[in-house]
Amino acid sequence: MIALDLKDALRKYFGFDQFKGKQESIIANLLEGKNTFVIMPTGGGKSLCYQLPALLSEGTAIVVSPLIALMKNQVDAIRNVSDQESIAHFLNSSLTKTEINRVKADISAGLTKLLYVAPESLTKQEYIDFLTSVNISFFAIDEAHCISEWGHDFRPEYRRLREIFERISNVPIIALTATATPKVQYDIQKNLNMLDAVLFKSSFNRDNLYYEIRPKRDIDKQIIKYIRTKEGKSGIVYCLSRKKVEELAELLQVNGINALPYHAGLDAATRAKHQDMFLMEEADVIVATIAFGMGIDKPDVRFVIHHDIPKSLESYYQETGRAGRDGGEGECLAFYQYKDIEKLEKFLQGKPVAEQEIGKQLLNEIVSYAETSVCRRKFILHYFGEVFDESLCNDNCDNCKHPRERTEGKEYVRKLLQVISDLEEMQKAKHICSFVAGKVTSDIKSYKHDQLPNFGIGQDRDEHFWNAVVRQSLVAGLIYKDIESYGIVKLTEAGRDFLENPTSFMLIKEHDYSSDEDGDDVVVSGKSAVLDDVLYKQLLDLRKSISKQKNIPPFVIFQEPSLRDMCFQYPITIEELTNIQGVGTGKAARYGAPFVALIKAYVEENEIDRPQDMVVKSLVNKSGLKVQLIQNIDRKLPLEDIGRSQGKTLEEIIEEIEAIVASGTRVNINYYIDDILDPENQEEIFDYFTEAETDDLREAYKEFDGDYSEEELRLMRIKFMSDMGN
Repeated sequence: MIALDLKDALRKYFGFDQFKGKQESIIANLLEGKNTFVIMPTGGGKSLCYQLPALLSEGTAIVVSPLIALMKNQVDAIRNVSDQESIAHFLNSSLTKTEINRVKADISAGLTKLLYVAPESLTKQEYIDFLTSVNISFFAIDEAHCISEWGHDFRPEYRRLREIFERISNVPIIALTATATPKVQYDIQKNLNMLDAVLFKSSFNRDNLYYEIRPKRDIDKQIIKYIRTKEGKSGIVYCLSRKKVEELAELLQVNGINALPYHAGLDAATRAKHQDMFLMEEADVIVATIAFGMGIDKPDVRFVIHHDIPKSLESYYQETGRAGRDGGEGECLAFYQYKDIEKLEKFLQGKPVAEQEIGKQLLNEIVSYAETSVCRRKFILHYFGEVFDESLCNDNCDNCKHPRERTEGKEYVRKLLQVISDLEEMQKAKHICSFVAGKVTSDIKSYKHDQLPNFGIGQDRDEHFWNAVVRQSLVAGLIYKDIESYGIVKLTEAGRDFLENPTSFMLIKEHDYSSDEDGDDVVVSGKSAVLDDVLYKQLLDLRKSISKQKNIPPFVIFQEPSLRDMCFQYPITIEELTNIQGVGTGKAARYGAPFVALIKAYVEENEIDRPQDMVVKSLVNKSGLKVQLIQNIDRKLPLEDIGRSQGKTLEEIIEEIEAIVASGTRVNINYYIDDILDPENQEEIFDYFTEAETDDLREAYKEFDGDYSEEELRLMRIKFMSDMGN
């Protein structure tokens, strides 16, 4: 009888003939007065599991929801299935006193079936007093993972819900989430005192989603190129910081993409407006922090891009789950570099030890996911306690589509662990990799580590390779980074066991995520674009002949990354040349003419299709920051002070100056160099660069046998490039 009634009710209120998945059983269980726990992927129809029983029950259902925007969205949706506005309300800080009184009156009159509240509102005594005086049908907790400290959006207020519920009314509870590992699931049930709840768990597999991780290089350009291939389709781009959200939204707009920003720093009216414009398809792309998306019921989001890797695999799964909710195309693209993980680790410093431990473990899982060569779908489902046969992935992730090579790495791992032990577990990963590879850095010299017997034990491979061994050993739990001591690498018990009894360890051939330099291959729309070697050799020859003619080193004209980029972009005008990496208007005007003439002739002769639809414009405000930096240098401010005023390190400021000089603008930092280097030292380094065939700092470091630090050499290279090339 209930089944028939439920189907009739479903048709009456929502216009559907059939329930999805386990919806019908969930609703029946709740209506029978039983505690209910629902784990159902995004797009599975969680909201209906409490909306329909609320409409069928006596009294008002209290729905705890974490975001004001989410409440508004849900209330609007319910009001659409009824001819009465009073059927659903929300109580939160956005309401006036008059609006609050109206909500209370509708509940008291028995007109309101669903009341959405923020957990913070529930803690107010006036609301508790009011709710104890009315008839409550049940409590629903949406986004229940917020209860768990192991969940990806932990909210301390959620931990008090059970205590508040008990003060209001003894009615059933339904807790719902789209992501819960077995640990999170138990934590939620224990905290709500509902270990007796009937559990309804759907498969976490979203077989229509395509998962891909790309190295984080030229990221803005990659994102713009990717979105242009999705013209007219809806997408979300997630960034970790509000500042990046604003910058990227503006950059997309400048490049003709209909994008809007969304983050908690915008006022409520702007956030609501941008969300509505996205839902109404007046904007194609939302660039957002994680404040956007929870409960946003837009079925046709076709792509989700992560500009920054999230803090946990649960966050990643939740956010990618907003793609393809209608069962259609959904592409999930994330950009990854290990530097981002190190930044997230730094944010954990200063937090309680327990929170740090949890944070580190969650980060390890996301690193493991990003760097794994196994089927990404299999990896995600394993994390959520589900077994999956990767042959069913159907090439719907990058690792299945392009399998990576594996090699036996037992001996490499053993060498790494031995070195960590030899260095008494007192060094960071960078130092360890330099030591194993036999690279003499200033740190290694100062510690006299180059005199230890195992120095250079793995010099047959470079530091990038050893970085990969470190990362994979971290993921495998053989070593760990001690955050308290700023990332010093130490052995775990498993690592000590491995050192005693080495076993097979399959190393995955990885992308090098530790470097921002491009290799000879770039990825464009999932395909590898191979360097045009013929053109590259011609450009090298041209550069060499101009360098002889002008009597300056070749790298002063254009650096090799710029020449490589020319071999992908094929610029044939001076204006197009300014879109090339490391080429500004000054450098293009000074040296560009013969290069674009050569490229134009080459393109015509070989009938090459140029990717001109992929020209990416730069943001104007970036040039504003560049002007500000140059003005501060003109005022002869110490570089450290300039960095502090912009919230940047000295290294980041030097990188910006290098980029300004490489693009053709003259910068005078003599006042700063004069403070740290004597005139004869400056002359010695300047003469070196005049004669050198390359501007590679490693070569310079070797030449001077470590007499000058990397920072001193970088600053002198800036002076040389500025004086000679601009």
